[in-house]
Amino acid sequence: MLRKSHSDTGPQGKRTVLIVDDHPIVRQGLAQLINQEKDLQVCGQAEDAHEAMQAIRQLQPDMVIVDIGLKDVSGMELIKDLKVQYPNLPVLTLSMHDEGVYGERALRAGAKGYIMKQEATEKVVTAIRRVLAGEVYVSNGMAARMVSKLVGGGTRTVGSPADSLSDRELEVFRMIGEGFSTREMAEKLHLSIKTIETYRAHIKDKLDLPDANELLRTAIRWVNTGLQR
Repeated sequence: MLRKSHSDTGPQGKRTVLIVDDHPIVRQGLAQLINQEKDLQVCGQAEDAHEAMQAIRQLQPDMVIVDIGLKDVSGMELIKDLKVQYPNLPVLTLSMHDEGVYGERALRAGAKGYIMKQEATEKVVTAIRRVLAGEVYVSNGMAARMVSKLVGGGTRTVGSPADSLSDRELEVFRMIGEGFSTREMAEKLHLSIKTIETYRAHIKDKLDLPDANELLRTAIRWVNTGLQR
């Protein structure tokens, strides 16, 4: 259900922000943080992609903050849709997922910034203002990795099995490691069981794994290292 702020639009001079996150406590805490700023105001909140699209049409925010993990489709897919439907609407990704795995993917999808939820609150506000100003915001560490990759000719850093996977394959790989069955993944991602099985096969081939058991072990090991969080 779409949640509006007390006022749908901010007072003159305030930039409005829409928060998209499936955790109520996170949304409330973030809204409180933003609303303390003299030049910012949260105009609404949404817990999934469907609500987000509805809220954008109704509230016309100046920017959107999107979490990667949503109830219906992934935040990454939402960012891609927003880039197509609202190309001038800036998006900041605020996520618990490791920027080393998801940061560049979010930027390629159309986000103008990526910040992890573990960051200090002042950095969150800085990121919001940078994105509203038309700039790109990433951490110093992520910026250094991107520059290093550019200088190195675009080669990927070796070490994470996730590097070779597409966004959807990475999502399926993470869910395998978290113990979701093929049917559960199909229901959550709104895909057919056959499509999920195809993704599993592609992942197995890309990671050069001999069978489904090794795929499961590799996915569990990857999830448990904390690389994706």
